[in-house]
Amino acid sequence: MLIDTEEIIARTRRWMEKSVIGLNLCPFAAGPYRDNRVRFCVSEQRTASGLLEDLRSELRNLHAADPLHHETTLLIHPCVLADFVEYNDFLEVCDATVDDLGLEGEVQVASFHPQYQFADTQSDDIENFTNRSPYPMLHLLREASVARAVAAAGDTEEIYRRNIRTLRELGHSGWQRLWRD
Repeated sequence: MLIDTEEIIARTRRWMEKSVIGLNLCPFAAGPYRDNRVRFCVSEQRTASGLLEDLRSELRNLHAADPLHHETTLLIHPCVLADFVEYNDFLEVCDATVDDLGLEGEVQVASFHPQYQFADTQSDDIENFTNRSPYPMLHLLREASVARAVAAAGDTEEIYRRNIRTLRELGHSGWQRLWRD
């Protein structure tokens, strides 16, 4: 299977523009995206161990980069960890890798997946769509950026509650309408 990196990035950008930013699911995303400080990296790996090597590389790259030019990274991996349970288990490996690289407190990993499901929800519950992306991906974030965003936002739990309200009001049919051109 050949990977069309440009198409994968284009679909990911569309998801960010219509859902993450368009629905204001993450009020901190618009600035870095608009300022072109989001790195879109498509991994061609086909195994979790290969993805782990790409993750290690991207974590180092983000940590070393100037945040004025490279604020955050979306490590998109369309060919590995398509199963959400396997993906979710891999998140523990991600956290251990951050620690192994000495980046705890510097960088964190957030998660997005086409089958994302929060604990204590049904797979088709609309609130799961806050973290549903076109491809499995790992979002690498600078802790300092997260801290600034949290300080500016105040009650971050309200963001979560607002997102659930937004998606419940939108419903499945509204979500589907977002993706029609």
